[in-house]
Parts: sequence; structure tokens; C-alpha cells
Amino acid sequence: MRRRLLSSTLVVAAIAVLLLGVPLGLVVTRLINDEAVQQLRAQATLLLSQVEYARIEDRPIDPDELQRQYPSRYVQIFIRNSPTVIVGAEPPPGRQMTEETHSESGVYVRITRDRAQVERNVRGWLMLIVALAGLALAVAVSLAVVQSRRLTLPLLDLARIAERLGSGEARPSRHRYGIPELDRVAEVLDRSATRIADLLSREREFATDASHQLRTPLTGLTMRLEEIVDAADQPAIVREEGEAAIVQAERLTAVIDELLAAARRQRHAQAEAIPVDEVLRQQLTEWEPAFRRARRTLRLAGDRDLRALVSKGGLSQVVSTLLENSLEHGDGAVTITTGSSDKSIVIEVADQGPGIPEHLRARVFDRNVSGGGGTGLGLTLARALTASDGGRLELVRMRPAVFALFLRPAGETARHRVVSGPA
Repeated sequence: MRRRLLSSTLVVAAIAVLLLGVPLGLVVTRLINDEAVQQLRAQATLLLSQVEYARIEDRPIDPDELQRQYPSRYVQIFIRNSPTVIVGAEPPPGRQMTEETHSESGVYVRITRDRAQVERNVRGWLMLIVALAGLALAVAVSLAVVQSRRLTLPLLDLARIAERLGSGEARPSRHRYGIPELDRVAEVLDRSATRIADLLSREREFATDASHQLRTPLTGLTMRLEEIVDAADQPAIVREEGEAAIVQAERLTAVIDELLAAARRQRHAQAEAIPVDEVLRQQLTEWEPAFRRARRTLRLAGDRDLRALVSKGGLSQVVSTLLENSLEHGDGAVTITTGSSDKSIVIEVADQGPGIPEHLRARVFDRNVSGGGGTGLGLTLARALTASDGGRLELVRMRPAVFALFLRPAGETARHRVVSGPA
């Protein structure tokens, strides 16, 4: 491209120089010749007037004086009834320029000069024009080199940026070149890099979220299978635990569906009116063996028969995350309390542990923030899942820790105050 720019610029400059230089040379040549002719004619007229004045004054013509006045000229003066006066030893050699004039009194003047001097003057001006033309071509080539570098280097840079995007390094370059068209391309590439980086970030977050969210039902499934192994000699317990393991497997499938739906931004379409008690009892059944082994208790309190507008899998995952968080970082009995108001269904999960450290108060829901060596993803994902269903997850008390789910109510609900679970 650079070679094409240089050659095209050089051709354009050469054409421009020819279109301007050749006519200029012709005009200069003609002007110099015309000026020489006019000068010679003026000298002949002046000489004639001098001769006429000398005759009127009756003075002789002095050839030496005329030689001083008209150097490099060959002058012939013809006067009626008088000898011819010649100034100059011999006529100039080579090509000559001659001008003649005469008066009515019989005086005839002829003045001659060498054309070579005029031609030397013409050649000098033509050489000056050629030099200026060469200088113009050199300037044009220099400008073409600068302009080609200004155009080709940004294009090479844009090609490197595009190649880097294609290799997966989605990082905006923020390069600008002062050329509107190239700056526009750079802006489009930067926007594409931002979008690609966002997509890659979402893919990485999805993989991380999937691994974290799948870990919880897999843990529950493992616990159920362990219960089956421990109770192999008790058919009733084996049957019960086997059914619970099936529920865990189904929940695992639901979690995968939830993750895929979240990746496609379809969670709002999955929210529906569901009975809150059904989800909470399923979670109590799932987590009670783990709490029992830790010599801790789970209990359900508050209003019953509440219905919330939420996705069943999302609510199960959020409650499961809060229970797992209480099991890992809390202490004592864990109470799930439900309630309702005109604006929301409230589910509180509280334990009797030491609570949230003060330095984590403002960052407890931040990604990759954990106070107990965990992944720092559980509460972040739980809040995101709740928000995707139009609800909120908040830390309402730090010590002991109490987390509250605020969900959208689904129509009228009957409230019956009961307390279930071991005291």
C-alpha cells in the first residue's frame, strides 16, 4: 500500500509539474525574447533621436561616445549626403537580433546584438524552473512518504488489534490516529473487544457459578447415599433415603436447567406462583441429616400456606445456600421463619453463631469475599438468583446472623401460625 501511495503521488506530482512547468517555460522564453526585442527597439529609437539632435545642433557624431552608451552592440548610422557611421568593430557572430528605424529627414539607424546572450538568459531561467520542478517533486515525495506512514501504520496497528481479538485477547486498545475513518474503525474494534470481554467474563462466571451451585445438590445427594449405606439393614429407611436421593438428583437436574436459563437470560419467564412451604419442607428434609450429624437442629416457624411469585428451583437454591452457610459458619439451632405483608413474602434464616465480622458487613454479598475460607460465591449467587425473580436478599442482623428473603406475593394467602421441627 505504501508503494502504491508513493507511486500514485509521484505520478500526480509529475503531471502537475509538467502541466505547470512546460507552459511556464514557454511563457518565460517568450517574455525574455520579447523583452530583448523591445529593449533593442527602444535603443534604436533613442539612437535615432540622438542623431537627429546632433544634426540640429550641427555637432559631429562621436563613435566612442556611442560605444560607451551601447556596449555589445553593432550600430550603423546612415545619413543622407553623409558618410556612414559604424560603431563596433564587427557585427556579432552567430545568430543576430536587428532593429531598424529611420526619420523623414533621411537618417537611417540599424542596431544589432548577439542572440546568444538572450539564449543564455533563457537557459538560466529554464534551469531555475527545472530546479523548482525537481524541488516540488522532492517535496511531493516527502509528503507522500509521511502520508503513507500516517495511513499504513494505523492500518497495521488495526490489523494487529483485530488479530488479537481473533485470538481471544479481548482488550480495548483505546488507540486513536487523528484520521476520522480509522478512528471510527478503532472505536468499533474497541466496542467489539468490550463485548467479547463481557461474553468471556460471563462464560467464566457461568462456569464458576455452575460448579458452585452444582456442589450443593451433589453434597446433599452424597449425604443421602451415605444414609442408605448406613441403613442397609433397615429396608424402610433405605426406601426413604432412596426416595430422598431421587429428589436430590431431580433437584440437581433443576439446578442445571436454572443455570442454563440464567445464561440465556430467561429466568423472569420461569417465575410462577408456588407454595413456599413445599420448598422449605423439602429443604428441611434435605439438610436435617447434615445438621443432625453436627448435633444441631433445624426448625420451621411463622406463617403457613404462603405463595410467592418465584422460580421453584431458584428459591430452593437460595434457601439451600443460606442453610449451607449456617451449617459451615454458624452455630446452634437454625430457624427458618416465614411471614408476609401487603408488599412481600419474607423468609428469614437465623442461627445462633458468632455472626458476620464487622469488616465484612458492607461486602458480605460481594463476589469472591468469604470470611471462613469458602469460595465467596454462595451469597453472591443467592442474591443474583433472588433479584432475577424480582425479590431481594438482605442481611438484616449481623450477630447472630439473620438473612431475609423478600419475595413477590402471589394473590391472597391464608396465614396459620405454627411451629414445626424439633424444639
